[in-house]
Parts: sequence; structure tokens; C-alpha cells
Amino acid sequence: MNFPSKLVEDAVNEIAKLPSIGKKTALRLVLHLLKQDEKFTLSLTQSLTKLRTETMYCVQCHNISDASVCNICTNRGRDRSLICVVEDTPDVIAIENTNQYNGLYHILGGIISPIEGISPNELNIDSLIQRVSQSADIKEIILAISATMEGDTTSFYITKRLQPLNVKVTTLSRGVSVGSELEYTDEVTLGRSILSRIKYGI
Repeated sequence: MNFPSKLVEDAVNEIAKLPSIGKKTALRLVLHLLKQDEKFTLSLTQSLTKLRTETMYCVQCHNISDASVCNICTNRGRDRSLICVVEDTPDVIAIENTNQYNGLYHILGGIISPIEGISPNELNIDSLIQRVSQSADIKEIILAISATMEGDTTSFYITKRLQPLNVKVTTLSRGVSVGSELEYTDEVTLGRSILSRIKYGI
């Protein structure tokens, strides 16, 4: 692909590194930015810089946050007896959009996958066990993890770790189909699955 300038080429090459964006789409975006008011591009650049330099992760639940503790964990109106364990931030967003859950969250940062070399030690499982063991408020752990082989392995491992702590462990009802990714499940199905959660048995 021929470019009118090295600056355009460099910008296209960087934007094309984003998921699902090829060089043709990247070129259209670059040309669009050039046509905008300079303030727009500078504002976009500032926002992206702040995103990388100022974004934090909640020390309690590991959610993306603007402060050391996220706004969900600091919200005293949430049910502190419930912790919903999810794989990553998009799952929190998906569950919040159902308006059917008012507890807290714990983000694992992935799921156990021997094929990809992801072991339990690389996930936020120890901090979950620590949260439960140090709080008398927590009565139930909801395992809202994708119904895949790796997800079930992760749920089984967490349940075994939680057994000595005398806390109720439930999972989403199988309204979320086996093999599906939680992030892409429609909100009605996900909401019903949260409401009709079942005890996780091993």
C-alpha cells in the first residue's frame, strides 16, 4: 500500500495493530482524523494517554478503576454478602447491564488453561480466598464463568479452594449455553441465569 506521507504510514501502521482493524480501515480512520479540527485529535490523544497512565485496578476486586478501590466496591448500597466471580471486565459490564445483580465482584483475569500455559497461580484466585476468609459478611460466591471446559475447570478449582471456608457456592443456571462466552450472551438470558443460579456441586 502506497502512502502520501511517512507520517500517514506510521499512523496507519499503529492503528492497524488494534483488533479487527486492517490497513484499509486504519487508513480511512487516519484520513478522517486529518479532516477533523485539530482540537478533536489532540483531545483523543489526551484521552488515550490518560487511559494508559492513569487507569488503575481495584485492590479488592481487580476491576478497572479510576482509584485504588472501584466505585462498585465503595458503593454501600451493594449487597456485600454476595461476590460474583467473573473472568474479566467485559463480564462485569454484561452483568451490570442486566440490572439483576446488586452484589460485589471479583475478577480472575482469565481462566485456567493448561494448553495456553495459564495456571491458577497466574489468576486472582488467592486474593478471592483471602477476601472470603477475612470477611464475615460474605455468604455466597456466584461463579459466573463461561460454560467451557476451561471455565468448568476453573469453577471446580475455586470451589475446592472455598470448601473449608463454609461459604455457599453457586453457579449460573444453564440458561447460558455450554460453550458460550459470557460477554456475548444476551442480557435477558444472562439476567435470568443470575436470578435462577444453582448450587455448584462437586
